[in-house]
Amino acid sequence: MAYKKKIEQVKRCPFEYGLQVFGGKWNSRILCLLSRDKPLRFHQIRDELSDITDAVLSGALRELMLDQAIQREAYNEVPPRVEYRLTEKGKNILPLLQSICRWSEQQYAMDEAVLLAPCRQCPHRLGSDRDGAGE
Repeated sequence: MAYKKKIEQVKRCPFEYGLQVFGGKWNSRILCLLSRDKPLRFHQIRDELSDITDAVLSGALRELMLDQAIQREAYNEVPPRVEYRLTEKGKNILPLLQSICRWSEQQYAMDEAVLLAPCRQCPHRLGSDRDGAGE
């Protein structure tokens, strides 16, 4: 049985659709973690994010699956193994997230009162130039 949202949101423009998929506190961070080109298990994602509850992570993963940005693969093993990876649609979101990261980094660099540490797994830092789409 597929998950269905209780209240469907009305999207008035393409920008709202994009924000639904990769916006918010967790979706973009999950997409960045999965950009490593290797599948991750639930506990690996949770450990990397560290400040997320299991329920919130489950909900965010479910939303990203509904939006077809990630896929879930369950293996028939003991103990059970479930892995998450980006779909092509999810991979297509990464350049947008990298652009937002670069913009944010530039803005915060101009504000001496704000000090931000880059994400450990930030695709902007770890090879945004690998596909020639660098600055």
